[in-house]
Amino acid sequence: MHNVGLCLKKYAIEGGNLLMKKNIKGKVKLLKKQIPAIFLAMKRRDTPLLAKIFALITIAYALSPIDFVPDFIPILGYLDDIIILPLLVTITIKLIPDFILNECQKEAENLWQEGKPKKWYYGIPIIIFWSLIIGVIIYKIVEGIS
Repeated sequence: MHNVGLCLKKYAIEGGNLLMKKNIKGKVKLLKKQIPAIFLAMKRRDTPLLAKIFALITIAYALSPIDFVPDFIPILGYLDDIIILPLLVTITIKLIPDFILNECQKEAENLWQEGKPKKWYYGIPIIIFWSLIIGVIIYKIVEGIS
């Protein structure tokens, strides 16, 4: 009978860990869904300046192909997906007034109803930024070789 109790206790702990992992993943997904609303709030004139600054940082980090902590580093590599990006999203959401965020969330839901948004050119600054960084790195490597 003692073994049954231990098995049940172990199952409850493992089940709790599984629920906690699913809960964390769910919260992270929910926060990532806020990114289009944050982008829309950033473009509005009535959004406070500090919220716009954090929104810009959050959007740039979310769209950046380079992570703060590379994913190939065991455990630490997923910090940006689990901690950094959700933290940026949470801070930004707290800085945006509720009425603006609510309007932007509704507008963001409608963005995807007709497929992907057509305004792909919003990614151009990020492409230019990373192209410049890669260009500087290549230039320094070539300069160092010669």
